[in-house]
Amino acid sequence: MSFPRLTTLTAVATILGASAAMADCGIASGRVAILSNDFPALQAMAAAAAECASATVTVTANQTTEHRDIQVAALTANPAEYTSAVVANSSIVPLMNAGLIRPLDDLIAQYAPDLPQLNRITIDGQTMAVAFMANAQHLYLREDVLAQVGAEAPATYEEVLEVLAAIREAGIMEHPFAMNTGAGWNLGEEFVNMYLGHGGDLFEPGTANPSINNETGVATLEMLAALNAYANPDFLTFDSNATQALWESGQIAVGYMWGSRAAGILDAENSTPEITGATALAAAPTVGGGTVPASTLWWDGFTIAANISDEDAAATFQALMHGLRPEVITANNDAAVWLMPGFTPGASAEGVSATANAGARPYPMLPYAGLLHTALGNELAAFLQGQESAEQALADVEAAYIAAAREQGFLQ
Repeated sequence: MSFPRLTTLTAVATILGASAAMADCGIASGRVAILSNDFPALQAMAAAAAECASATVTVTANQTTEHRDIQVAALTANPAEYTSAVVANSSIVPLMNAGLIRPLDDLIAQYAPDLPQLNRITIDGQTMAVAFMANAQHLYLREDVLAQVGAEAPATYEEVLEVLAAIREAGIMEHPFAMNTGAGWNLGEEFVNMYLGHGGDLFEPGTANPSINNETGVATLEMLAALNAYANPDFLTFDSNATQALWESGQIAVGYMWGSRAAGILDAENSTPEITGATALAAAPTVGGGTVPASTLWWDGFTIAANISDEDAAATFQALMHGLRPEVITANNDAAVWLMPGFTPGASAEGVSATANAGARPYPMLPYAGLLHTALGNELAAFLQGQESAEQALADVEAAYIAAAREQGFLQ
């Protein structure tokens, strides 16, 4: 199976010339092929990795929002279509389950022996990814609009509802709120965030048995419904691009969005100084009397494919570490909440930093978590459209998950 690759990085590397690239990276030969999501921080890393291209080193990248759908098939090929997949907490799981990525301890020992433990994602005693940035969803607030209704920055979702009601009642905005509730992965993620914020655990301890069809699950759905009563009626189509566009156009005053969108929102390129100047980033709220943010802490990191030569693995590791050197991080400081040397937290990192420091729980790296996430994303829309009760929606999720988990051998 063949997948399209972007050619920009190859062109950039060709312009740089072989001698400069060799001097920068010290890679004798090999193939580097990167699969990742597509946003500025990853673009910067891939462009810097492309500096390692030479007459004997090729560097290409496919940066696409469809990377999750591509990665398993692409790395199953032998040799793998890509030598590295950039992953997050959940997207590493299917690669781990299928044995498609290799342990990195030997590569780290040879090429990055001083890599901090913070960056080493260790599973069953082996480093399977190098984490280089953190992300979380948190509140974006229009301070000017809040001031019009005499509201402070809300710290709980109950307070968020009060603020939204005040904005609507004042006639400022009919639909002042948005979050990434597009049916599918995004909707599943919003349930997970809110459920963990309520203090719930997605599974019975030590098992793959689901634990969401309960009072906490109902409370989670009721809060999602209450919030989205203040969103545009097409909220089940919202992804990160949609919510960012709504913010930049001034159509909403309270948003719950990814921290990785902050740099783009604050740069005013697609907005106005009045909007960006009034934009404040705050920690994700707590909910239901809980003490931790209703959000999940994510890391992004790179993996190295299993089905490639050791030469290509070494070349890829070195090129990616070159792409994450301090000079690159400093030059792109506000593109992400980096976990690498050279990063100084700035305005765009405030929301993620506050959410992390408030104790947001990491998204679970469990082999069956993705199955539950898929079931949530597929089955909850009917409740939010008013077509069925919360209890029925949760029963549908549970049934869909159990069927999938049995099929894959996680449940008997």
